[in-house]
Amino acid sequence: MMDHVESDVPGRLFDRRLLRRMVQYVRPYRRRMLIAFALVIPMSLLMNSLPLLVKQAIDRYMAPAVALPAAERIDGLTGLAWIFLVISLLVFILRFLHGYVMTWIGQRIIYDMRADIFGKIMRLPLRYFDRNPVGRLMTRVGSDVDAIQRLLTDGIVGLAADVFTIIGILGYMIYLSPRLALILIVLFPALLGLLVFLNVKVRRAHREVRKRTSAMNAFLQEMITGMLTIQLFNREEHTRGRFADYNHRLREALLRSVAWFSYSFPATEILNALTLSLVLIIGGFALLAGDGVITIGVLIAYLAYLRDFFRPLEDLSEKSNLLQSAMASAERVFDLLDVPEEVVDPERPALLESFRGEVAFERVWFAYNDEQWVLKDIDLRITPGESVAIVGATGAGKSSIISLVSRFYDVQRGVVRVDGRDVRDYRQSDLRRRIGIVLQDPFVFSASIEDNIRLFNPAITREQVVAAAKYVNAHTFIERRPGGYDEVLRERGAGLSTGQKQLLALARAIAQDPDILLILDEATANVDTETEWLIQDALKKLMKNRTSIVIAHRLSTIRHVDRIQVMRHGEIVEQGPHAALMAADGYYKRLYDLLSHHPAGA
Repeated sequence: MMDHVESDVPGRLFDRRLLRRMVQYVRPYRRRMLIAFALVIPMSLLMNSLPLLVKQAIDRYMAPAVALPAAERIDGLTGLAWIFLVISLLVFILRFLHGYVMTWIGQRIIYDMRADIFGKIMRLPLRYFDRNPVGRLMTRVGSDVDAIQRLLTDGIVGLAADVFTIIGILGYMIYLSPRLALILIVLFPALLGLLVFLNVKVRRAHREVRKRTSAMNAFLQEMITGMLTIQLFNREEHTRGRFADYNHRLREALLRSVAWFSYSFPATEILNALTLSLVLIIGGFALLAGDGVITIGVLIAYLAYLRDFFRPLEDLSEKSNLLQSAMASAERVFDLLDVPEEVVDPERPALLESFRGEVAFERVWFAYNDEQWVLKDIDLRITPGESVAIVGATGAGKSSIISLVSRFYDVQRGVVRVDGRDVRDYRQSDLRRRIGIVLQDPFVFSASIEDNIRLFNPAITREQVVAAAKYVNAHTFIERRPGGYDEVLRERGAGLSTGQKQLLALARAIAQDPDILLILDEATANVDTETEWLIQDALKKLMKNRTSIVIAHRLSTIRHVDRIQVMRHGEIVEQGPHAALMAADGYYKRLYDLLSHHPAGA
């Protein structure tokens, strides 16, 4: 398994391009986002007014400059307490509404983004999956989307709330005492510069964490999928060692991230303590001097404002950490969304109702990587209803024929035609809907047997599912299962034999009712004799009156086909019926004799 290393672009506080793309997911909900922003302003103003009430309570009724009657003090304090209570209740209501709106928006952003990513994955060329592990894609749909959502909801609107709070508090502090406010104004740029520096470091650390998390997820997915092979060859210790290495690298990246993030809180606390000390000294001296500008109420309210001022600053540090995490995630998510879709539908696709079944390869050259040619100058024509077997040693290019007819890949040179038209002229869904494919290792979903046959297509009825199973000799073994057609199969068909999986795949192919063209991979490898007979009988039924391409690994199973194409190193070297090829005493006969004596190598 290879590690997929993301590009290490130098970290910045934010990337405008990425932010613009992320904000696109907010636009459908901009009205509710405006409501959330609108709620922030009165909420901030109301919260910031509470220390003023405390100041008035102290200076007017608790320690007034002019003595007041006790009854007047009690009435004044009671009135201020009710005002304090009402404002607190209003703040609670505004907080609830704000939180509800943001949660609503956040869940819809998650839904939209994951839908876009999954839709993109569905459109990606198979070449992409050949090069990228599943675990990496799982990270994009999971934790990366969550990080972006938290930024777009909690981060952006929360940032606005914090900014409004800071501005409001600063305004109230200047109103109370410009002299004391000057202390904060002088120290604030130093604090802001320090936080910006730490945020750049945090983003770089987060990028590394995401990269290591993705690599570890990919490793886990691959090892769990291949657990049978690992245990069979006693590679548990080696695998544990490799996992320990991935785990160690992720731990180190996380520790670096936490270390840089942890610096921001002590930095804020130190400046907070310094500011409080200066306010106490300067305000205390002014209070003792009795100049009348600084009162006990002003000093206490000022200290409360200072506490409230540094709280959003600490939140800003956390939101900045959220921003760095989201930027690292956004880089990876949008890299995935920007992967070119190599196999795309034409703007004006050819319309078709059915295939006659003519397949032609005209001077086809094809490579999976650069110019490491798998197929070289292939010329091949299959007439409607003809059955053709493709044979050759491993790596000869047999399976690539199927991939090109189904247009899972596009050729680099030449053209592949179906019914006289380039396969690139058809819409992919139309082309594949008319092609039935049975693979050597069919995939079984964690669903009922019925859903595995119908592939979750509600247009296929239960009667059609049963009829398809009977047609391909799968009905008998299905009926013997405890739940019959309703039995839910385990992951990848655990509990089914290889032959039973093949029979399900054959039933699936016939249930989809491909119009004419049926492409079959070798479906009789590694099964017992009885099941092989059932599969061979089903294949003969499926191939009747259908253009059929059989990718053969065991040459004894293809004697009945109309024509055999023999491939070697990506080229067609011989063709003809079985008997004629054996009589020619060429490469096919040598291959046939070799595989007959060593069937395990097929």
